[in-house]
Amino acid sequence: MIVLSLVCLFPVYWMIISSLRPANALLDDTFWPSAITLENYTYALKAIPIGSMLVNTVIVSTVVTAFQLLTGLLAAYAFVRYRFPFDKFVYALMAMTWLIPLQVVMIPNYLLVVRLGLLDSLTALILPHFASALAILLFTQSMRAFPKEVLEAARMDGAGGWRVLWEIIVPNLQGMIASLTILVFISTWNEYFWPLLLSRTPDNSVVQIGIQMFMTAEGTQWGPLMAASTMASLPILILYVLLQRQVVQSFMKSGIR
Repeated sequence: MIVLSLVCLFPVYWMIISSLRPANALLDDTFWPSAITLENYTYALKAIPIGSMLVNTVIVSTVVTAFQLLTGLLAAYAFVRYRFPFDKFVYALMAMTWLIPLQVVMIPNYLLVVRLGLLDSLTALILPHFASALAILLFTQSMRAFPKEVLEAARMDGAGGWRVLWEIIVPNLQGMIASLTILVFISTWNEYFWPLLLSRTPDNSVVQIGIQMFMTAEGTQWGPLMAASTMASLPILILYVLLQRQVVQSFMKSGIR
């Protein structure tokens, strides 16, 4: 595991030290730079509005994550708690949408965004991702494994459906919620094709589009590219560190179950 960890961490380490190398030493194969400089970070911050792009990416990723968790919880609770006509068929349709890649529906979504007048806006980046079949499936399976005796006791005490969901079920799904938060946040943070299709100005774009701006037909600016990539990776690393314990507990509980 230590060897595998080193293999996984080495590209991150190389990205960071490459961002700290001066321009005349970018292609050195030494494991530690002979000289450390912040000129790549300075150039990256001046070349593109990376600050506003990072803010846009945080906004889009946070809103998408929040809505997918909310819609996933509500939909899963409805599938588990209530019985209605064609509920299994609707659930199967939900599951099938997970098998459809975004590239298949990208053009219809683009035409819809254009007709709504939302082109080149953060709303257009968020709108198609309000709900996630993966979140609904995972929450449904977790809720089905929840002890029914606890739910029946809560109902006998007079707790309604809304109270049972938020005061009993959700507090016991913290591990799953943390895991989905990381998965959805990282997936949205790394999204490239959809923002590339919709963005027209850097001020309404995300950081992944900004990183691509350092790769041109004239060549790749490796120093600023690595600096921008490092700055784009920091929020993800911070999020994982904050939620690491919940994620590990979720995987352990899933394995035991």
